[in-house]
Amino acid sequence: MSDIAVNSSGSAGADVQSAKKDNKTLSQADFLSLLIQQMRNQDPTQPMDSSQMVSQLAQINQVSATQNLQTSFDALSKSMQGNQLLQASSMVGHSVTVPSAVGKLQGGALDGAVNIPDGGGRTFVRITDAAGNVVRTMDLGTQIAGLADFHWNGVGDDGQPLPPGTYGLSAQVGTAAAATYVSGKVAGVGMTGADGAYLDVDGFGGVLLSQVARVN
Repeated sequence: MSDIAVNSSGSAGADVQSAKKDNKTLSQADFLSLLIQQMRNQDPTQPMDSSQMVSQLAQINQVSATQNLQTSFDALSKSMQGNQLLQASSMVGHSVTVPSAVGKLQGGALDGAVNIPDGGGRTFVRITDAAGNVVRTMDLGTQIAGLADFHWNGVGDDGQPLPPGTYGLSAQVGTAAAATYVSGKVAGVGMTGADGAYLDVDGFGGVLLSQVARVN
């Protein structure tokens, strides 16, 4: 094995930086190996400064602590994902309310809600067809703050039943626009990876667990 020439003014820190550039990852064993090689090949007449050794040992501890912290974070992330999936699975068969500007009329019904702010006034829900035409306006009256439910039976303002399908939703509380929500049963659950658990809501589709406003 060939020797590595390192003079007394050198440090393992320079070797470490080179190794990082080449490999992007430096383990604690790599760091120790570099430091030992430096000590073996130091100039006997000019031994390594003890303060340099203390500094480099501190760097070793820092590398080890960083690796342990990353391992802990990885384990915590996996645990949280498992808990999310377990929590989501308990909602299967239950009805949830999620934010949406569209709803699906099926079985002669579309259920949803409006987010009423503090001090809200008279509340209206407007339902539009695929062309954007208002087919039904519902007057919910004056509601208290929170989610105000509405139920549409699929009948238009002209008294005629409308075909099943997807309809647009909008709401107005007083003079201001308000967020709309739809309700549906959870048919299944899954994981998206970075975004966590999601629910397959009947009549709506996939929605992240974090977006659920209410479990009915």
